[in-house]
Amino acid sequence: MSKQGNLSIHSENIFPIIKKWLYSDHDIFVREIISNACDAILKFRKLCDMGETTDETQTPFEVTVTVNEKESTITVSDNGIGMTEEEVEKYITQIAFSGAEDFLNKYQDKMDKEQIIGHFGLGFYSSFMVADTVEIDTLSYTGAPSVHWSCDGGTTYELSEGKRTTRGTDIILHVTEESKEFLNFYTLSSTIEKYCNFMPVPIYVVDANKETTTLAEGEENTVEAPKPINDPIPLYTKKPSECTDEEYKTFYSKTFMDYNEPLFWIHLDMDYPFNLKGILYFPKLHNEYEMVEGKIKLYNNQVFVADNIKEVIPEFLLLLKGIVDCPDIPLNVSRSFLQNDGFVKKISDYITKKVADKLISLYKKELDHYKSCWDSISPFIKYGCLREEKFSTKMKDYILYKTIDDEYITLNDYLEKVKDTNENKVFYVSDKEKQSQYVTMFKENNLSAIYLTHPIDSSFISHMEMQNKDVKFMRIDADISSALKEENTAIDTAKEEKLNTLFTSILNNDKLKVKLETLKSQTVPSMLLISEESRRMQEMMKLYGMDTNGMPPSEATLVLNENHPLITALSTKDLDEHTKELACKHLYDLALIANQSLSADAMQAFLQRNNELLMALLNK
Repeated sequence: MSKQGNLSIHSENIFPIIKKWLYSDHDIFVREIISNACDAILKFRKLCDMGETTDETQTPFEVTVTVNEKESTITVSDNGIGMTEEEVEKYITQIAFSGAEDFLNKYQDKMDKEQIIGHFGLGFYSSFMVADTVEIDTLSYTGAPSVHWSCDGGTTYELSEGKRTTRGTDIILHVTEESKEFLNFYTLSSTIEKYCNFMPVPIYVVDANKETTTLAEGEENTVEAPKPINDPIPLYTKKPSECTDEEYKTFYSKTFMDYNEPLFWIHLDMDYPFNLKGILYFPKLHNEYEMVEGKIKLYNNQVFVADNIKEVIPEFLLLLKGIVDCPDIPLNVSRSFLQNDGFVKKISDYITKKVADKLISLYKKELDHYKSCWDSISPFIKYGCLREEKFSTKMKDYILYKTIDDEYITLNDYLEKVKDTNENKVFYVSDKEKQSQYVTMFKENNLSAIYLTHPIDSSFISHMEMQNKDVKFMRIDADISSALKEENTAIDTAKEEKLNTLFTSILNNDKLKVKLETLKSQTVPSMLLISEESRRMQEMMKLYGMDTNGMPPSEATLVLNENHPLITALSTKDLDEHTKELACKHLYDLALIANQSLSADAMQAFLQRNNELLMALLNK
């Protein structure tokens, strides 16, 4: 036997859930109550525009928030549309009945949906998260009698004649002891700035307990007129053609409290297939090792939603700073999180495309400026290439590399430059200081290498090799370019074998390869080459927390320069065993230091050898 029925909701059960658990942050009541006040003004203004009524008072539209610490109240007042007794019972006492949606449905042929903020009819009840009693005093524009509504947080309310004499609504919150922090003028003001900074109606904050001074006879009152705490027409709502560079910079410093000028910015302005506006800023790095820490603020109809929402903002763009406002974003009922769907992905893809288009445009039209910004923007671009395939595809030909001659070139330009000496090999420097010996040798022989010194570069190298199958990235100490060697010189294999036996036995390392080369440089006695694969494996071990400091590198080759007198002496002179040991260990450690830090024990032995060699020199 089947049975059908209707689901029922008991207010005494659902109300505590709405009050306590609908919103993750209690301070969000500020956003909800002020949003409702702005909606009331926008509704009335729209009725005037449509000819449904007239504004006889011509009073400037505004929202005023008054905090009274002595009386433990916060009052939010507007001069908007107001409510009749019937509307109070309809929109306030019926939970989840949205007055905004009702208004939109009534005038749907005459206005755009995004002009009204509210949607769900639940925001008003966020006030009970901080208040034990909430009152409403309201007077409708229709001329109906004023209404007073009061509720102590239970499931009953009182409705009576109100005291308001001008059009609009007062919401009076009697703040609980647990939430008294919001009765502090500065705490409340900063919370309003956080959530309501760009709401479309001027918002004033008043401290009811602030002492006033009495002027002596004849004195003039020079107190400045109050200023709204918000910016009702933020820069991102304007057309890009209406904005100056100075306005962009001022908006950036004021919004993000960053007084370093941004490198450049992207103004987002889209009406179809969805409405989206905003400005993304590229901040300047103070040094090449700094990791960018950005913040993208997401807004819905000029109402703050959250920072750094990854569903809308691609993860790599979170390194930037900016504002994104999209009235079409599908929010959940608390307006704090997104309903993740395909539409959100389209917004994300659009933002990614706009960023790539801007960067490519800079490269093509302002190459010098693009180059001057490269050190700051390269970590962001490289991270974007690693995270977003479409972004990587668009940007691959516009990625720059800084050479050891301080020239900025593309990968194709670099490969063309080295095709006669190191075809399809990209030599790079990961540490300017440790690899300075190799850099000097490259410069002396007119060879080119690039700097890849940022932490992200180790992953980026692998990514570029996957995109360019024939290209191999090799650290500058991974191999010796043929251009560094003397031409037409044959290596004495017997001498090489003798030195190999000498070093491997003294160093007690039979895995070490010793190679004799005739280098053009006569100042470098020894070099340690570590295969690119071996070194990348060590870096991966470090990434996973394995200690490799001081660990002898596997697949290492000790290159001895036959052109250096020290190596000649080792292979030709009849030296005592102790001197050979000192020389071999010292030459190895000098080569090793150019690659990595010595372990504590190895460093102590190195210093003791230094002292002994100095003493031997002085005694001689």
